Amino acid sequence: MVGSIGITAKAQDLIYSQFYNAPVYLNPALNGEFEGDIRFNMIYRSQWTKIRGALDSYTFSVDYQLPVFGGGIGLIVNKSTEGTAYLSKLNVASVFSYSVELNLESRLSFGLQSGFINSRVDENKLLFADQIDSQGIIPGATSAASILANNNRRFFDGGAGINLVTGNFMIGGSAQHINRPDESLTGQVSRLPMRYGIHTSYLISLDRYGEELPAIIPSLVAYRQDQYNSISAGFQFKTSSINLGLWYRGNGAQNDAIVFSVIFDLFKNYGSSNKVRLGVSHDATTSKLNYSTTGGTTEAAVVYETEIPGRSEARYIRERNNSFNRCYKFY
Repeated sequence: MVGSIGITAKAQDLIYSQFYNAPVYLNPALNGEFEGDIRFNMIYRSQWTKIRGALDSYTFSVDYQLPVFGGGIGLIVNKSTEGTAYLSKLNVASVFSYSVELNLESRLSFGLQSGFINSRVDENKLLFADQIDSQGIIPGATSAASILANNNRRFFDGGAGINLVTGNFMIGGSAQHINRPDESLTGQVSRLPMRYGIHTSYLISLDRYGEELPAIIPSLVAYRQDQYNSISAGFQFKTSSINLGLWYRGNGAQNDAIVFSVIFDLFKNYGSSNKVRLGVSHDATTSKLNYSTTGGTTEAAVVYETEIPGRSEARYIRERNNSFNRCYKFY
């Protein structure tokens, strides 16, 4: 016998500890804000590796500077799998950004993001009452139940952001899922809550001769989605070739994790914007789900920035624009 089943689920978007290595995910206004012509970002997060059905997340983005228009265009792809039923989400979106110089010390950027999200569950991984008897799971049994009327659902999703750099200070904000799409797989209405984010950083130079690096960069990143809050506070010690980071993350009421990170900037030469960045971080869980139970969370990131041959005029405009403050100096 199969009865009716009601399911209510609330989920939050993934949050990267290495937010500075996923700038377009952090804020669409950071799209196109880098030194080269084109940039590729890849980041992977494995959360709570000791827990069965842990969350794995991937983000890939590519952005391309359009100096003539004062902005950039980009593409971002987010993929996550979670739970023993392998709930899978794929988000593909285009990004457009535009920046204006307010004065010699200030730069204001805007970003828009639009795309689609596809959600699905591997129904073969689900187990129902008619697949179990007094002896346990019935080998090879199939269920007559079907609770996922809209499995493999696809829907439009949009976001926007703004960012200001003035002197050695940066502050930005973003909003995702501004259209609050219905993400229900069961046929019941389930609106995806908007995700609000704010981030701020300040660069404190340690060089007595007036150069920016080496520097200490304290930062704060806060998110709110439905009733869920997350706050990350910490700092980076940044040189021209290495970044060391220490962060605390919580929600104001309880601790979540202490994060350690190390970032290497390779093949970066004076007069060239070519750069390869490798980053790794680890979250030591400090919540009630303690570290010995979860195994913590690990992230790995790769960033590649390069120039495109033949873009001499565009590069001249870009270098002229780069005489103003840019947000990449904060990460």
